[in-house]
Amino acid sequence: MPDEVVTRFAPSPTGFLHIGGARTALFNWLFARHAGGKMLLRIEDTDRERSTDAAIAAILDGLKWLGLDWDGEAIYQSRRADRHREVAEQLLAAGKAYYCYASPEELDEMRAKARAEGRPPRYDGRWRDRSPAEAPPGIKPVIRLKAPQTGETVLEDKVQGRVAWANENLDDLVLLRSDGTPTYMLAVVVDDRDMGITQIIRGDDHLTNAARQMQIYQALDWQVPAMAHIPLIHGTDGAKLSKRHGALGIDAYRAMGYLPAALRNYLVRLGWSHGDTEFFTTEAMIESFDLAHIGRSPARFDFSKLENMNGHYIRASREEDLVAALVETWPHLPDRDDLPKALDASMQKKLLAAMPGLKERAKTLAELRDGAAFLFAERPLALDAQAADILNSGGRDHVARLLPRLADLREWTSAATEAAVRAYAEETNLKLGQVAQPLRAALTGRATSPGIFDVLRVLGREESLGRLADQAH
Repeated sequence: MPDEVVTRFAPSPTGFLHIGGARTALFNWLFARHAGGKMLLRIEDTDRERSTDAAIAAILDGLKWLGLDWDGEAIYQSRRADRHREVAEQLLAAGKAYYCYASPEELDEMRAKARAEGRPPRYDGRWRDRSPAEAPPGIKPVIRLKAPQTGETVLEDKVQGRVAWANENLDDLVLLRSDGTPTYMLAVVVDDRDMGITQIIRGDDHLTNAARQMQIYQALDWQVPAMAHIPLIHGTDGAKLSKRHGALGIDAYRAMGYLPAALRNYLVRLGWSHGDTEFFTTEAMIESFDLAHIGRSPARFDFSKLENMNGHYIRASREEDLVAALVETWPHLPDRDDLPKALDASMQKKLLAAMPGLKERAKTLAELRDGAAFLFAERPLALDAQAADILNSGGRDHVARLLPRLADLREWTSAATEAAVRAYAEETNLKLGQVAQPLRAALTGRATSPGIFDVLRVLGREESLGRLADQAH
């Protein structure tokens, strides 16, 4: 056993950090933290045409927002090409690799012949034992691994169990292209070795790559890291995850108003279980996480379950923490013309006062913001259809008759306004709700809100009386 556990998250920056990548990063992070080891970050940017600085920034930002910190500086694979070439040359010198001069036309013929014969298209090894002296003019060679042709390549996977490949079905893979650039397979092996990676945790779409990479390790007499290939995430219908299921960038979940802690909790339960426990603090996740309890079947992503979990986190959060989360998330939420672009100190104070009532009704920060919109609305309020209907169906009369009673109150507290409204309801033989609904419509422009007496308290005497006066005629 190595002295220290070292995992890595190695995204390709050809797009955003998607939900599957985020779960892979989380599993690597938890495994490393559980063992008191390290999680390293490697940006696999060797595809220079598709890799972008914007994607790299989005990945780094997404990891930070999720609370997944990595150890040391991020490593960029593209900057290590000289080292990758050095290892290819080392294999060449040891007779474990060879120059292949097959032309693109020859490779096309090989593939066509294999397809015609019903075989998988594979390189036929024609330059495996030939001398470079026989090389045709004008062809720049690639370097191929001299892979074993008999026996099996066997992986004892920490999730999948024993996986074996017949070596006769694995051809001699390219290590270095004809332009001298290293292939993904070679780069991954060299980087994992040089970074001291002891445990690879990645999606099971990399399982076939594992066989190829193990052959490179064996040719170099390097120890193969332990591997765990986790099933991919599917939609609720069992199909491969797509955008309609929730295969979005982490930035999209932030913009929808999910809390990082809730998303972490939801992701850890996608494919891993710890008894019947649903809710985990970060500390409990770290303490409990292991590879043995990752299932072999694809996990199913369910937006409604995520929403419910997020709602639980919102209700369980301290009001101060929710205000801070809303302030941080505000610029990422979809714009609304009727809301300020940012929350100043006075708005935050108002939000804090209203938060006990607001958080009980919201499943996301976006819903929390929408529920709080009445706090920041300018007079006269725009009424939604339900609020307008309430006021136009006799509600304005109740507002007009309540207005002087509320204006005469000596103190403006929830208890004082409630006593005044209840007294009016009793005198008019109305239920409290029949009086509270017109007040709610006039004060918030909506038919739903936190408790109406909390609304009156949070808005304050002057603003409340002004809003009521606007709708009393």
